[in-house]
Amino acid sequence: MLTDICDRLGMDVPIFAFSHCRDVVAAVTNAGGIGVLGMTTLSPAELEIDLTWIDNETKGKPYGVDLLLPMTFARPLSDNGGATAAGSFPVEHQTFVAQVLQRYQVPELPEHIPAESFSIRVSPESAASLLDVAFAHPIRLVASALGPPTAELIERAHSHNAVVAALVGTAEHARRQKAAGVDVIVAQGTEAGGHTGTVSTMVLVPEVVREVAPTPVLAAGGIVTGRQMAAAIALGADGVWCGSVWLTTPEAETDPAVQKKMLAASASDTVRSRSLTGKPARMLRSAWTEEWDEPTAPEPLPMPLQTILVAAAQQRINRGASREGSGAQQLATYFVGQGVGLLDRVRPARQVVADMIEEYLSVAGRFAAQLEE
Repeated sequence: MLTDICDRLGMDVPIFAFSHCRDVVAAVTNAGGIGVLGMTTLSPAELEIDLTWIDNETKGKPYGVDLLLPMTFARPLSDNGGATAAGSFPVEHQTFVAQVLQRYQVPELPEHIPAESFSIRVSPESAASLLDVAFAHPIRLVASALGPPTAELIERAHSHNAVVAALVGTAEHARRQKAAGVDVIVAQGTEAGGHTGTVSTMVLVPEVVREVAPTPVLAAGGIVTGRQMAAAIALGADGVWCGSVWLTTPEAETDPAVQKKMLAASASDTVRSRSLTGKPARMLRSAWTEEWDEPTAPEPLPMPLQTILVAAAQQRINRGASREGSGAQQLATYFVGQGVGLLDRVRPARQVVADMIEEYLSVAGRFAAQLEE
């Protein structure tokens, strides 16, 4: 199946796979779609390693990168990947996190494992350093989330034969992105995992298509099957942007204990929470998200300070979550969309692509048969 976006990027099927894991990116690209590496959590040196590996694995096939360009964010004391110490945050927040870990009896890290110093790179300066690395590789797409890309970024991407995509959650956001000059709009409904708005995919996609035509639109939010891909194409999309479906593949970065929770989860087991990044993001509902919803909990800090605040706590939780019935297991969470209710087994990324195409073709055949009747 080919759409205009497939012709433009040299893809066989219009499936865009967002992932923080290079293995997923390469697997989907090699299966005929296009993998898109989330690079906001990587340092420039780490990104260089991952992109070099992807280049070697994909051998000229198209892939892309994604970064966060939020309209508003708080600057850490240092923007070099986590030099801001958790101890520099409000005592109220430090105390709250410590009490949650104590209440759920989350073990301390072993002495030989250092606590993570972690951040997400969202400032223009840190984004620029990542883009310098990315444009030294044959990327075909740059995606921007949470804010419009700059004219300089768009011009630079075009000079490198790459298209610029932007994620939106409302028709108004789509209009702004089109005015900024982006090439592809990703209409992401509230069903999506990670940072997302409040409008459903079924409503948002045709609304965005109407607003930005003839700019191509990708549908995102809860899409994990070929039947849903067929619905997206019927709504006017040129393809689908998927993230959650790759989290239950063996290639994914998902912690095994969290992946197990995802396979058992229903669509109702997700919630939009600011507890991991400071901005509303859909993730697994867990004791962690419920604790931050309590009236006595402090307001989450703005992005990226919340991420830095909870990094070491999340490290302890994930390490302890493998013990069945433990407090750490109750707290464990990760970003995932409502499509998680349709994910009930582990499948390789290549198989996910094949299954989506097979289902899509089945639906298309049924539509064609109905027209013939």
